[in-house]
Amino acid sequence: MTQEILVKNVALWGTEGLCDLGIANGYFVSIGQNAASSNAGLTLDADGRMAVPGFVEPHIHLDKALISERAPVNISGTLTEAIEILWNIKRNYTVDEIADRASRVLERALESGIFRLRTHVDVDPIGGTRPAEGLIRARERFCDLMDIQIVAFPQEGIVKSPGTEALMREVMKSGVDVVGGMPFNETSPRKFDADIDMHVDETDDPMARTLEVLAELTIANGWQGRVTAGHTCALASYPRDYADHVIGRLRQANVNMIANPATNLMLQGRLDDYPKRRGVTQVKELLAAGVNVACGQDCVHDTFYPFGQNDPLEIAFLLCHASQMSQPAEILTVMDMVTNNGAKALRVPDFRVAVGAAADLVVLDARDAREAFATRAPRRWVIRRGKLIAEAKLEMHRYFDVQAMPAT
Repeated sequence: MTQEILVKNVALWGTEGLCDLGIANGYFVSIGQNAASSNAGLTLDADGRMAVPGFVEPHIHLDKALISERAPVNISGTLTEAIEILWNIKRNYTVDEIADRASRVLERALESGIFRLRTHVDVDPIGGTRPAEGLIRARERFCDLMDIQIVAFPQEGIVKSPGTEALMREVMKSGVDVVGGMPFNETSPRKFDADIDMHVDETDDPMARTLEVLAELTIANGWQGRVTAGHTCALASYPRDYADHVIGRLRQANVNMIANPATNLMLQGRLDDYPKRRGVTQVKELLAAGVNVACGQDCVHDTFYPFGQNDPLEIAFLLCHASQMSQPAEILTVMDMVTNNGAKALRVPDFRVAVGAAADLVVLDARDAREAFATRAPRRWVIRRGKLIAEAKLEMHRYFDVQAMPAT
């Protein structure tokens, strides 16, 4: 088998030491020291830089991405006003402009090394099926470069928004992958045998209880491992005893949890005086209980959040601060949250660098996870299915190279 790419002296995430990786016909064909390079069409020397088998984005809204370019300002900065502003915009949606906006964000995602992504899409009578059609079109454009799952998300509710249930069934038949929503509005059975991904308790109210309901229904229906809960902001406001009870049930239900630090730090507690609630779910406590926790971008330049680069290293950096994860072992865990844990939530098979596995690799301009987060490290090389699809031009001096700093 002819080696097409040889990546030398790379530090694989989760392993010790450096190794060489041989790639041919889209697969890893050799892993080890001094892999043969005579047949390599391209040799890349990582010089000790770390690499991951791609990043995973488990929670984003591509149908709304970049909508701030033509949306009024969210004066209150609240979730409620963000949704209200969207009503008029949705009425004028077209399939083409949704697909084009989503494609712009997906291009940036590829440059960041995201190969697996799950996006929610609004399903309601205001926008109809156009948002889902737009994202299906965008997914088709990137089908050779990225694995994209689409979640049917009834943000306006099913019971509260007549006609939404029929639209949900229609988009599921058209190619949407996952059933989403808000648990207290979801009353329909799982007709499509699809995984479930819910926005749960996206509120600061400590009396919100739908996360516990989701855990209990997951256990009762035997859906363990197929259910994901995003945001879960109320968990950050629960009394300790009740929080511990719910976390225990989530572990028994094998529910995947997605933290969204960027959006929730921006939106939650807006109307609080001090002390002010910040709304990021109990990441450390969930992890300590053995719950699978990943983190996602959520919003990119929309009515909810005016920033966002769809860069997992940026989101990981924010999570380290929001959840006070600064110890060496905690930093390593956060890198898992944007790689392995996200892959588990999306049920990605064979997410690893191994002989015979698809040759997906992102080499960072960093030696370890701490440096990667601290610098939001450039992606030195992005390799997808054995093809080099992106490359960063690096500065001559490294970020914290004291000798490279100008004299004063």
